Amino acid sequence: MKTYITAAGLAGVLVFATSADAATCESLATAKLTNATVTSAQSVAAGGMAQAGGRGGAALADLPAFCRVAATLTPTKESDIKIEVWLPMAGWNGKLQAVGNGGWNGNIDTNALAGAVRRGYAGTSTDTGHTGGAGPWMQHPEKLADWAHRSVHETAVAAKALINAFYGEAPKYSYFTGCSAGGRQAMVAAQRYPADFDGIVAGSPGLDWTSRAISAVRVNQAFERDPAGKVPAAKFAAINAAVMNACDANDGVKDGVLENPKACKFDPAVLACKGTPDNSCLTPAEITTVRAIYASPANPKSKREIAGLAPGSEANWTDLGWSGPARSTGLELMRFVANDPQWTIAQFNFDADVVRAEDKAGIMNALDTNLKPFFDRGGRLISYHGWNDPQISPLNATQYYDRVVAAMGGANRVSNNYRLFMVPGMAHCGGGTGTSTFDMLTALEQWVESKKAPESIPASRVEKGATIRTRPLCAYPKVASYKGSGSTDDAANFVCK
Repeated sequence: MKTYITAAGLAGVLVFATSADAATCESLATAKLTNATVTSAQSVAAGGMAQAGGRGGAALADLPAFCRVAATLTPTKESDIKIEVWLPMAGWNGKLQAVGNGGWNGNIDTNALAGAVRRGYAGTSTDTGHTGGAGPWMQHPEKLADWAHRSVHETAVAAKALINAFYGEAPKYSYFTGCSAGGRQAMVAAQRYPADFDGIVAGSPGLDWTSRAISAVRVNQAFERDPAGKVPAAKFAAINAAVMNACDANDGVKDGVLENPKACKFDPAVLACKGTPDNSCLTPAEITTVRAIYASPANPKSKREIAGLAPGSEANWTDLGWSGPARSTGLELMRFVANDPQWTIAQFNFDADVVRAEDKAGIMNALDTNLKPFFDRGGRLISYHGWNDPQISPLNATQYYDRVVAAMGGANRVSNNYRLFMVPGMAHCGGGTGTSTFDMLTALEQWVESKKAPESIPASRVEKGATIRTRPLCAYPKVASYKGSGSTDDAANFVCK
């Protein structure tokens, strides 16, 4: 019998003892899995991931000893889903953490796996069925389904089986954490596979994947047609300053951050050039572009808004309008929809293409508002999104939450299982001007395991290793409100309301 010990806070030390038939690491190479083959199982010594020339290098040098298992999953004949499962040799906390990907998801995320192992989790990651980014694989329906949703489920099933084989017991709790495309995967897990995870963290989720792509293409096409409308990066500071002048004080604190950009009424025409254009003003064509970036036109068929970016995000814009990755995703998606690798943004027709994109690529979205099966199991979902995100509009997160509330009978029915935390000033999955350092996983653990629902999440802004501001992140639609006295850089002087 092997024994695994983990600290359990003030409660002291918990002992997880495996049964006598628990496996050794190397013996997992012959483990029998459904629709899957283990391709390697190797013991990794403490610090062993920092070998010369090894991926991750010194960044992974602090890892404890673990068992590294690789497998290939084949739920269909076309499927070729690669996964890894990292199993701590000692100090396992009795739980599983599956981690999400970015972009088109064609890689095993060793850094995220390392983060899981550092916390005592058994971690798992998948390449979602292909390597690299977008490509011909998208035209294969089963491979597309693997990327869109199935790989998340199949990985969870295989990881739990390997955990059970190695430790002699199933994980007591299973979690999924991801941001961006990983946030989309997180929402997919809650919507399609409600029995896979007890708790889910969905950061900056690309849940309306087709609309996100369309938004970037829509804006980019406008100034490809009229180059005069391309807003130089040198003007972003002036636009942001004008936004702050109009709206920063709305929340009672002038701090360069908007607590609620939805309440900001800003017209870029206030920056119209009155003389010779310079970086402090906007030409008529540039005003049109800025309005397009903020705009949220409706899908002609579904009437769902195609969300624009939020006021306050201007410092994170690029001369492409939206971010470069957003434009690339849009171009790749439309080439898939048109089945034409030479398709160009000049061919884009909003009214027609937004509909056919959703018709052909709707499987990529995570928009199902029926979370009842996940809720009925006691599942807990924390989502978060930065208001200054230039890649995936934060309005996607608030719109989806509002639709779930409407579909499920009100906020009181939703808040016991699903809470959204908007992060003022934060860019895509981090960074920006806000309090973008926080720990959603700990909050989720407390909610799932101790039934302590998060009314707010402690957050801080860290610069050069020093904390310069703290704020509470409030459960949407509440926002952090200044009490009226004390430092505006101290969370103690704010209340959620």
